[in-house]
Amino acid sequence: MTHKFIIGQIVNLTPTVLRSTAIGPYEIRHLVPAPDGDPTDPRYRIKSVAEKHERIAPESELTLSAGVFA
Repeated sequence: MTHKFIIGQIVNLTPTVLRSTAIGPYEIRHLVPAPDGDPTDPRYRIKSVAEKHERIAPESELTLSAGVFA
């Protein structure tokens, strides 16, 4: 399956009970292949300006942001 987002796009990460996330937009940094267990849900490496580290998130937990990454 191909990736829905491209490097540089700004997305929102859906929060989950198991993961605390910074509020605000994230920038797509790298495209990561989908795992063998779920080949229909590719992964992305994303970065928030509010965090020092990057995260890996599945496409199913990302939505296109209308905001601007600052």
